Amino acid sequence: MAKAPVLTPQADDFPRWYQDLINKAELADNGPVRGTMVIRPYGYGLWERMQQEMDARIKKAGAQNAYFPMFIPQSYLTKEAEHVEGFAPELAVVTHGGGKQLEEPVVVRPTSETIINEYFSKWVQSHRDLPLLINQWANVVRWELRPRVFLRTTEFLWQEGHTAHATYEDARDYASMIHTQVYGDFMTNVLGIDVVLGRKTAKERFAGAINTLTLEGMMGDGKALQMGTSHELGQNFARAFNTTYQLQGAEREYVWQTSWGVSTRMVGGLIMSHGDDNGLRVPPRLAAVQAVVLAIKGDDAVIAKVREIGAQLEAVGIRVVVDDRTDTPFGRRAVDWELKGVPLRIEVGPRDLENGTAMLARRIPGGKEPVSIDALAALLPGVLEEDQALLLRQSRERREARTVDVKTIDEAIEAAATGWGRISWAELGPEGEAKLAEQGVSVRCIVAADGSVPQTDDQEGNIAIVARAY
Repeated sequence: MAKAPVLTPQADDFPRWYQDLINKAELADNGPVRGTMVIRPYGYGLWERMQQEMDARIKKAGAQNAYFPMFIPQSYLTKEAEHVEGFAPELAVVTHGGGKQLEEPVVVRPTSETIINEYFSKWVQSHRDLPLLINQWANVVRWELRPRVFLRTTEFLWQEGHTAHATYEDARDYASMIHTQVYGDFMTNVLGIDVVLGRKTAKERFAGAINTLTLEGMMGDGKALQMGTSHELGQNFARAFNTTYQLQGAEREYVWQTSWGVSTRMVGGLIMSHGDDNGLRVPPRLAAVQAVVLAIKGDDAVIAKVREIGAQLEAVGIRVVVDDRTDTPFGRRAVDWELKGVPLRIEVGPRDLENGTAMLARRIPGGKEPVSIDALAALLPGVLEEDQALLLRQSRERREARTVDVKTIDEAIEAAATGWGRISWAELGPEGEAKLAEQGVSVRCIVAADGSVPQTDDQEGNIAIVARAY
């Protein structure tokens, strides 16, 4: 009788596969309040690595980290009407504290444009104070009606950047730089996901923004996931909070602003982009554990050798764990590491020691082969880079294979059943976008004819990318 699979096969039930993997790979659990999650150590390790890589890029872009309160006076949100209208259904509002009714209700942070602008208006006085470039790592709360772990949760973790500039052009260029050089570079070269960079339609734009730039990834089932966004806020919040700076004379001018963010949703994107029926496949550049050295049996010589190998790999910069828990069956440990998607397993037993070899298992392409123990430290850094490139190539090939050019709304809906459609924005327009939405299909972004990010919605030759989305 065949053994039952560890995970529900993707082809049978992709959502069930996703939930199985989160549970079996020990990434997260559901929290006690509906829509919340408990991120377990291995899952949090993925987020920490994302934070480290992103934080370095954000600081290179000139932004400094700060922190703002999670409680926001309700009156702050009402200052920017479009913003509060966009978030109103998702707000969590505190009306009592310390056993008493509050004089003014406070909102649990859904995003921080309003509270940050309250302080920007104090901190910006002169053109010499600009640009003001601030980022914070925080949690936010949005009362999610259809929660799914990592993808849509009532509380999630993220970074949110907020900047103020002297001119529209400076703000526009900074938002674009975050979009491409921070987010695009990270998602492509670290996450190994071949994201499409584009511009949101007016309907999909962030509440209160004049332009939203997005990064869209195709998941393993052909659906789209918005991986991150960068917004041009224009002067909307500056006018609401009277954030101005003094020019050379006495004249004052409103600042131009941006905001931008990515969240723990990227963990969900990582799972659905690279995972297979055997579990996660973690890109080597991201992996908190790039290689695990496993002792097959509790032989003293084997234990000594796996520890020695671990030290050698660590010395060449590989993030390594030595698994010498021989009181747990080897097969169970191997399956657990495979589920967690560790890129490389180096398996060592008594017979391997006799031959001077170890069995190298590569999680990303699959397969095993014996390798000289003495060659491991020199060989494995190159193997990790090969496997990083393979994940990106597979992501790109899937997106290209499952994206089709279409000319009608019906064809677009059909394309979205299994992947993405590309249709002329001039032909589709807002009216066609509304018709797609009735069928559960959305315009994920607009790209220029050459695949670049267009400067305007109505730029000649713009193409709309349409898909079903998470």
